Amino acid sequence: MTKSEREKMAAGEWYACLDPELDALRAAARRAVHQHNTMAPDERGRMAPALQALFAAVAAEVVIEAPFHCSYGINISLGAGVYLNAGCTILDSAPVAIGEGSMLGPGVHIYCAEHHKDVALRRAGLETARPVMIGRDVWIGGGAILLAGVTIGDSAIVGAGAVVTRDVAPGATVVGNPARVLR
Repeated sequence: MTKSEREKMAAGEWYACLDPELDALRAAARRAVHQHNTMAPDERGRMAPALQALFAAVAAEVVIEAPFHCSYGINISLGAGVYLNAGCTILDSAPVAIGEGSMLGPGVHIYCAEHHKDVALRRAGLETARPVMIGRDVWIGGGAILLAGVTIGDSAIVGAGAVVTRDVAPGATVVGNPARVLR
């Protein structure tokens, strides 16, 4: 039996992102994101209802400031007390888990997708996706970018503007582009 593009995406295989089922999932995410970003803060509260319903898991006391953007939402899991400041973007073609008590500064971007290096295949929308895992009590400074497949260990700190291309050990502080351990 042939796998759907969504099944291939979930399995971490090469998939065609220009697929009707994936288009529909992204459209649902855009509607939820739009509700979150346009509701009055007092009405929205910590997170708009449509956005909360879209996510895979949302624990208590999670706050997502507007504006926010995600690709699908269905692959995002947020632990208790997670805080995402304004302008965060999560391109969740693969699972993204953010552990309890973690805080993301303004403009943090998380990218799970990797496009094909072959031009013809890239034009055809072929990509793969790898999960991004963020431990408990992590602090990610404003403007940081986390690339596909990275894991940030518990209590780690990612400096503002860092580009994280590889795993960060628990308790480590990384800065720069590419991010390196601060000594």
